[in-house]
Amino acid sequence: MADIFRRPALAAEMAGQLLRPGPLNEGLRSGLFLPGLRRTGKTTFVLQDLAPALEQAGAVVIYADLWSDPQADPAVLVHGAIRRTLDALRSPGSALLQRLRALKSLDVAAGALKFGFEVESLGAPGGVTLAAALTQVVDQARTDVVLIVDEVQHALSSEQGGQLLYALKAARDAINPRPGTPGHFLFIGTGSHRAQVGELTARRNQAFAGATSIAYPVLGEDYVAHLLARLREAGVAPLPSQAVAHAAFGALGHRPEEMLKALRHLHLHVPKHADPDTHLPAIAAAMRTHAADIELAKVEQLGGLAQAVFDRIAGTRGDTPGVFTGEALADYGRAVGREVRTEEVQSTLNALLDANVVMRRGHGQYVVTDPFVQQTWTERRALP
Repeated sequence: MADIFRRPALAAEMAGQLLRPGPLNEGLRSGLFLPGLRRTGKTTFVLQDLAPALEQAGAVVIYADLWSDPQADPAVLVHGAIRRTLDALRSPGSALLQRLRALKSLDVAAGALKFGFEVESLGAPGGVTLAAALTQVVDQARTDVVLIVDEVQHALSSEQGGQLLYALKAARDAINPRPGTPGHFLFIGTGSHRAQVGELTARRNQAFAGATSIAYPVLGEDYVAHLLARLREAGVAPLPSQAVAHAAFGALGHRPEEMLKALRHLHLHVPKHADPDTHLPAIAAAMRTHAADIELAKVEQLGGLAQAVFDRIAGTRGDTPGVFTGEALADYGRAVGREVRTEEVQSTLNALLDANVVMRRGHGQYVVTDPFVQQTWTERRALP
């Protein structure tokens, strides 16, 4: 049995919505962002399922991981990935060009694409722009170009990263609205910092403001069944039931690595004669609490006002909309023992956003980034 759990149906559905959108999905051409919690399988899905599905449908797929070198300029990483693809398109024997010939009946007289610019100049001062380069790729290959940027929020870490996003928007706007365009430029951004990824589409001053943001579809019961089957095949016993294992996986935030840790702990530290269905929920609950403690420590380190603001967002006092209302400011003041100004609340919110413990849902509306962290917080606040 394969080690990697594949999701071909989901990938095919997403690829179809991106490349052949119906009326309700045409907005995806403005950009698609897939925020999700850390270690939930986003990169594996993108590389093993989504990118192959897009390629099988005839698209040119370019992938860049901004976390592959956190110290590097995000623009350098993206430009490098695009240049490598351009090099493949102008190389007659490249696998990319052969695939395009087979899938798109691409007729290239000279055996490869020829660009009217120096590929090496992309990203260099005075060199070809992304809009000009990608337009030539779409027109010559006569197909869609899909750029996938993993950990896209890292582009916010530098001025060059911000300029890169605007350059990508310019490429989108140069290619997609043309009557009779032979292909489109599609941008997909994924990221584990849900708050910052949300900012990329929610804030008006961002290049992709108004683009589509959809929570990454986490792994479910079919993954759990696959994992248990692998363990049975390897002779691991005893194993929990499907229902109990699925509940534990949910308690662990649908994180495959954490699920494996829980099952390993069950195998190594629980007596063989014990009922795994009795012990696995306790193991998962302990691991979840530990993970939540790490996130809640970030809130506590930011001080009393941050805890008061987070408390209101978490909803421990019931439905209390608004974090800047007079009632909210009065609550904060009672919590910290002094008057609290609106400017202080905004600064505190920015710190909570940077820590990825809350995220913006709309104008003046915030939610806790991880629902399990919120549940742990509210449970503790309910204790006498």
